[in-house]
Amino acid sequence: MFLRPHDGGVFFIDPASHFRHSGEMDEDEVKIEAEDPEATEGFEAKVAKMREELKACRAEKQEYMDGWQRAKADYVNLLRRIDETAKAAESAGKIKAVETLLPAFDALERSKEHGELPEGFLAIAKQLENAFASLGLEEVGKIGEKFDPAYHEALGQDAVDSLEKDDTLTVVLEKGWKVATTIIRPAKVRVGHFASDKQEA
Repeated sequence: MFLRPHDGGVFFIDPASHFRHSGEMDEDEVKIEAEDPEATEGFEAKVAKMREELKACRAEKQEYMDGWQRAKADYVNLLRRIDETAKAAESAGKIKAVETLLPAFDALERSKEHGELPEGFLAIAKQLENAFASLGLEEVGKIGEKFDPAYHEALGQDAVDSLEKDDTLTVVLEKGWKVATTIIRPAKVRVGHFASDKQEA
């Protein structure tokens, strides 16, 4: 229904009577244009082409990503190998230096223990000890330690009076030395052996 001014007043118009139909559209009045088959085929071909291109881009991206990850892993492995090689070379250098100076150090140690080291050599012995300490040299073999064939070389046995002292070091004949986990020289020792007088029934 519509309102429309007329002679200063208002009146109603019935759309059905005014436009001479019931308000419903006839099928003949509405024409829907069918889509162009050629245009549809062209559109579908473009979509298919774009999908193929997208698929190719994704495959290329994955290829680049895989290559980058492999290169990164190779780089990390290379850095690790370089670090391991550098540490091995440093350790080998320390061991070689210790092996070269160890006989002189042993002689000074024996002389010092027997009180035969001249006063002038005490400072030299101290400097050598400090140098070995800076290289990471550690003494191996102390009385009372448990015998370990990786660190000790047994040259004899001594009878001990308790089970707790069994298989422990009783005498250190020559000190052993190590740098980190590398044994430069095992300690030459005597080992305690406990023999029980009790006989099993």
